[in-house]
Amino acid sequence: MRIVSGKYRGRQFDVPHSFKARPTTDFAKENLFNVLRGYIDFESGPEAMDLFAGTGSITLELLSRGCIRVVCVEKDGLHYSLITSFLDKLGDSHCFPVKADVFRFIASCGEKFDLVFADPPYSLPNLHDIPDIVHSHDLLKPDGLFVLEHGKGDDFSSHPLIVDHRRYGSVHFSFFKW
Repeated sequence: MRIVSGKYRGRQFDVPHSFKARPTTDFAKENLFNVLRGYIDFESGPEAMDLFAGTGSITLELLSRGCIRVVCVEKDGLHYSLITSFLDKLGDSHCFPVKADVFRFIASCGEKFDLVFADPPYSLPNLHDIPDIVHSHDLLKPDGLFVLEHGKGDDFSSHPLIVDHRRYGSVHFSFFKW
């Protein structure tokens, strides 16, 4: 796994082959962040949250591109340890990893972010509820953006808060604002 752009561009991190999480591909990440530049001013130092952080691929990219604060939430202990080891290697103090169930954390968070990104397991039974859950817990600042990574079998085109959808290979991103 590598960081594709920003101050840590080119840094590589080894993810064990035995890990269940699938890092977002470089191709999908690069295109995602090209789209995000139209919504988020990374030069102003936005604050972000990465839900279902997995390997930390998006977290590291957010830090590299100028987020002044990134909260990443991961429930799996091995994945959480991997993320914290990557953060230790970077030596970046702008990330706050949290080992917790995403839904419990959201319910008690009480903070707002410029960007909330979620990459849940594609087979998660309540995947379709995530945009509404993030919305109901008021996690976004005014003009904030919520991005959900999902598989091709999930369609959010009729959701009232969707503003964009992009597909890069088998990876889909749906963008929501409120």
